[in-house]
Amino acid sequence: MAREISVGKMRGLMRLADPNGRFKMMAIDQRGSLNKALAGVLGREATHDEVARFKQIITRHLGRHASAVLTDPLYGMPRSGRDLPAQAGLLLAYEKTGYVTEEGGKGRNTELIEGWSVAKAVRAGADAIKLLLYYQPEAEPKAVAHQQAICRQVGEECARHDVPFLLEPMSYAVKESGTDTPEFARKKPEVVIETAREFSRPEYGVDVLKMEFPADLKYTHEYCNGVFDPKVRTPVYSLAEVRRICAQLNEAARVPWVILSAAVNIEEFLANVDLACAAGASGFLCGRAIWKEAIPRFTNPPEMERFLDTTGRINFLKCNAAAEAARPMWEHPALAGATVALDTEDWHREYPAP
Repeated sequence: MAREISVGKMRGLMRLADPNGRFKMMAIDQRGSLNKALAGVLGREATHDEVARFKQIITRHLGRHASAVLTDPLYGMPRSGRDLPAQAGLLLAYEKTGYVTEEGGKGRNTELIEGWSVAKAVRAGADAIKLLLYYQPEAEPKAVAHQQAICRQVGEECARHDVPFLLEPMSYAVKESGTDTPEFARKKPEVVIETAREFSRPEYGVDVLKMEFPADLKYTHEYCNGVFDPKVRTPVYSLAEVRRICAQLNEAARVPWVILSAAVNIEEFLANVDLACAAGASGFLCGRAIWKEAIPRFTNPPEMERFLDTTGRINFLKCNAAAEAARPMWEHPALAGATVALDTEDWHREYPAP
């Protein structure tokens, strides 16, 4: 599995991780979902300035605890640039918020932000590029092919500009009535594991996978009785089975991988981090599980900032502590024996010897 990695990509990955090679990253790149949540608090649609200000406050108070911060080029980066800690790496999102569905179809197509590019992100100081990709192997072949093609496109751009590519594939229900159902809970491990296997293929150029937890703890025998939320669910697997599923995900992921929060509450996310890191994950990239309780406090700035400096900070530090059990990225088989490559011919062409 060992491969060759460029100097630029190697340095970019090092910027995203802590000094020991573990990823403890914060996401504040949400757009559509955040706009909707803020609208629920404000009683009207949030303005561009309000969304940007929310991201700025989150970044200022919590960014100091992150090995890297993921934000977006529309609301986050323009307003939060000065609030990004110098020691934290920077990831910039490339996808438009949401997805496009063809008429009569169930497949979800990702689109890129108009006028944005990897080249512009690198000029803005990005250490890595993130692409969120809705993906379901059982979707219509046309939708599957579209998503695979756009991933290849971004991978090629990142390789051209020598910057790491972090892919965030997100599953969705095609045959089931929704994702919070026993039917989808049974299907989710297969979908997540197959997705990791597909996008680990070298043709996509992915350097780090930002993966969903490959099961749903709320549908385990141990946690189905309202442990994480008031709803009682029908269990479909045991915690021991979930551990085996996490091990299967780790085997399928042929590049380093981290776990995302998908808006679960902090208690469930910490359990996810524990299980994922025990299986071989190299850390996390988490947003709402850490800071979503700041949203209803947005109209009361002092209260919002108190929350971030107390509960929000504690949430982050708990995640960081859990990630101490993560496998350092350099111990992943894909990188453990990797050769650091520099195209010396190209280098000397750009920078001729005196």
